[in-house]
Amino acid sequence: MKLLLASGSAHKVTELRRILDSASVSVEVVGLANVEPYPEPVENGATFEENALIKARVGFNQTGLVTLADDSGIEVDVLNQMPGVRSARWAGSDAGDGVNLDLLIRQIEDVDDERRSARFVCAMAVVTGDQEIVVRGVVEGNLARVPRGDHGFGYDPIFVPEGETRTTAEMTDEEKDAISHRGRALRAMIPRIEELASCCVGSCVCAQDDSGGTQDDGGTARDDRCCTQDSHHAARSRIIQTADGS
Repeated sequence: MKLLLASGSAHKVTELRRILDSASVSVEVVGLANVEPYPEPVENGATFEENALIKARVGFNQTGLVTLADDSGIEVDVLNQMPGVRSARWAGSDAGDGVNLDLLIRQIEDVDDERRSARFVCAMAVVTGDQEIVVRGVVEGNLARVPRGDHGFGYDPIFVPEGETRTTAEMTDEEKDAISHRGRALRAMIPRIEELASCCVGSCVCAQDDSGGTQDDGGTARDDRCCTQDSHHAARSRIIQTADGS
């Protein structure tokens, strides 16, 4: 089964691929660079879950591939849980990570240490022809006063997870994956992805045509899109859970 990661962020694609590889998930992961270009969807949802679904639905409808998308950001309690869904655009639609980070640091520079609580949130959605699966991963922490560390991206240089003295930008990739909001969401999603992959291999066998079908282990022609391609407009069941499975 091919799984499309519908993200334009090279950092996110690398992180998601790394976590899937470490879990030995039997899917072929492709990014937006590997499919025909399509218009970027407008992320106008009020929640991380809504935005993740927007991106996953568009990816599926445009490509016919099972599509995974996420929306993530940071919630700062003293800012009434902002930047939230505007985390990537906090300093403006064209602002980069450094500008967004600098703005947030300035906005809370006078806030006492005990009031600098925050959390990283990731909502992750998988959309197929008949299912919409949404999970949420959260990691609580506090915000450092000055950036520290050279790893990670976004707000990692000031985020100190609970129980840690280091920022997530000071952690190795493996350490960050073990506790990150995106890692938690993806680990909750992996059993669902494995179920979909098993379904495609076991029952989604169709006749070879000119659309580029592949061969399964037994030499039978199989279309990578066959478990979803006929269901673009079907009603989808929706499964929503948190990263702890509730």
